[in-house]
Amino acid sequence: KKHISTTLDITGEDNELIGRLFRVANRIAREKGIAERGFRLVMNTNPEAGQSVYHIHLHLLGGRPMHWPPG
Repeated sequence: KKHISTTLDITGEDNELIGRLFRVANRIAREKGIAERGFRLVMNTNPEAGQSVYHIHLHLLGGRPMHWPPG
């Protein structure tokens, strides 16, 4: 485990960890039955983007139609 506060703190040394985050998100999307219809992965960075927890993590959004641009 490694603490990374924001996406701005990701380095080349974190490539494997970041790849794992996305692979786990894909697995969860499949398990929840939303992979085929579509889903969104979000990583907020700093306050104006809505980051309130200062360690990187993904938000997995799905199960309904998404629109662009997001709010």
